[in-house]
Amino acid sequence: MNGHHDPTTRIAPGRVLRATLGPSGPSVLEVVETPDAHVTITDWVTGSTTEMSGHPLLGDADPGHRVQPVHEPVARALERFGNHRIAVTGTPYHDLLPAVLAQRVTAREAVSQWDALCRRWGDPVEAGPITLFLPPRPEVLADIPYHELHRLGIDRRRADTLRNVARHGNRLISGWKADLTAHERTLSLQLIPGVGQWTAAVAGWTSFGDADALEVGDFHAKNTVVYALTGRHRGTDEEMSCLLEPYAGDRQRVLQWLRMDGHSAPAHGPRKRIVSIARL
Repeated sequence: MNGHHDPTTRIAPGRVLRATLGPSGPSVLEVVETPDAHVTITDWVTGSTTEMSGHPLLGDADPGHRVQPVHEPVARALERFGNHRIAVTGTPYHDLLPAVLAQRVTAREAVSQWDALCRRWGDPVEAGPITLFLPPRPEVLADIPYHELHRLGIDRRRADTLRNVARHGNRLISGWKADLTAHERTLSLQLIPGVGQWTAAVAGWTSFGDADALEVGDFHAKNTVVYALTGRHRGTDEEMSCLLEPYAGDRQRVLQWLRMDGHSAPAHGPRKRIVSIARL
């Protein structure tokens, strides 16, 4: 899920409202955790409301961690955030699209392009007074010509990958290799042309709750880990993987703890100027 500017989702403490594409069609769910720890689920498509003891969108499917800290920063982060639960969407098609858009561009650009993509080619859906937008349906996205995506600032390579995801969209929506573990399903996303290790990890963390889906290839992740655990401002993916090896099975979870605990490598130099290819 992609923050407060995601046109498909609204998130507040104890509450998630999400529009997505499911096996039976469009789905708009509002999941609310009540003060007595019960969960109320409203399906805005059917109008039904039910109560459950928990829901994956609130992290209730998270089996927990088995982290034994060997670094003091991890021990401190564990003490503060060890009970944080991984929210699981179960929607790899939906989650792959913004992950693809985030390849090789800033978060600001990716969020803007995701918003524009959904508002232009996704269907609007109502949830009481709130209007959300569905992700573009696979058959719609697969047929969008490149020049239309270019106008949103999406380069050829990412546009091709979006369409590759769309061609696998119906299988992703109906259930992507559900007999595999969360990490195995994350790895299987790389079978889609253009979906590499980083993109699969971003989507696997959100879709499957893959606590080991380490963001190898991310511009910031390696520096965050190396800075938090060694004090050096810059590092490599290899150093990150080596430092996190004691936490195998929960490496992405540990990275998220470090981020939540405020660890961020110092910036060096001016920010890169953003020039949208839509102007070219």
